[in-house]
Amino acid sequence: MLTLVLIVVATALVFEYINGFHDTANSIATVVATKVLSPMQAVGLAASMNLIGALAGTAVAKTIASGLIDAGVIEVGSQLILCALLGGITWNLITWWFGLPSSSSHALIGGLIGAALAAAYNDFGVVIWSEPAEPVYRSAGVLWKVIVPMVSSPVLGFAAGFLMMGVLFFVISMMARSGGVLAWLARPRWVNGFFGKAQIVSAAGMGFAHGMNDAQKTMGIVALTLVSAQAAGTLDALPAWLAFLHPSEGALADGDIDTWIKITCALVMAAGTAAGGWRIIKTLGHKLVKLHPIHGFAAETSAASVILAASSLGIPVSTTHNISSAIMGVGTAKRLNAIKWGVVHKMIWAWILTIPMSGGIAYGLFRLMQNMGWA
Repeated sequence: MLTLVLIVVATALVFEYINGFHDTANSIATVVATKVLSPMQAVGLAASMNLIGALAGTAVAKTIASGLIDAGVIEVGSQLILCALLGGITWNLITWWFGLPSSSSHALIGGLIGAALAAAYNDFGVVIWSEPAEPVYRSAGVLWKVIVPMVSSPVLGFAAGFLMMGVLFFVISMMARSGGVLAWLARPRWVNGFFGKAQIVSAAGMGFAHGMNDAQKTMGIVALTLVSAQAAGTLDALPAWLAFLHPSEGALADGDIDTWIKITCALVMAAGTAAGGWRIIKTLGHKLVKLHPIHGFAAETSAASVILAASSLGIPVSTTHNISSAIMGVGTAKRLNAIKWGVVHKMIWAWILTIPMSGGIAYGLFRLMQNMGWA
């Protein structure tokens, strides 16, 4: 049914908009908190770099579209995708309301798994749990593409932030001791001025990395919806003005995502950031640790490096987890008690609960649809 397909695509864009509340807000939180850029300047930078990053690859979109659910066990239809999206949206709104930077990526993945399990009547074979390969980074399935990165990428983000901040502190302290011009350049005024400019570059890198990873997740969902509808014959009699909905040849197998999907997802994400990201920016940029430009530069550079590496391997990591853990690493390098660990405790619980909660909501919604004869 064409109307249902259009509803699913619209819901996917709503998810992307809400993703802007969460994940893009996370990506610009540090540059806003350090007052290097105004909120609107940061949003503009994030929007443009999101768009460029979204156009830079499709490996993550391919993982979301065809690497988590086994289409040989069930028919991946519009109802399933709709329930997956609604599960992710509901959990995102709950955590956004409380200002908790949870993962939109994991909310979407949890929704997909929960809806698929409901559609398969609890047949756990519907989920591609693990497909080991050599080398190990080529392995596929939920274990290798979701669970392992969910643990390892924040650890890497924390370690990278801690080490980078430690190196910067060491270099500046050596400059201060050397005397002369170098000692003059190591004064706080010049350090803040230099890293204030450098942070614009690191914030741009963070926006690029976010677009290359997060924007692709919704692209994958939209592509999956359209490919499924094409296979079911729903798109056979499209009016001319909707002809663009026909997916490209090999959209899932080759990761060939149509350009209109990439651009639309990137722009909708930026709009969401502008509309409602400030709650989470406040948590990350002000409540977690006091930040100066040097700290923001170190956190953004560390997080962006981890996200870009994951994106190149098609791994849908969480921007939220990476920038949050990088900020923790930077704060810990200052001193252990610089971090407000009570805030960290709440954030970690949000991280742990995201997949099961969004999955449970999606599962319940699909069961409701089944009982009402809609699925």
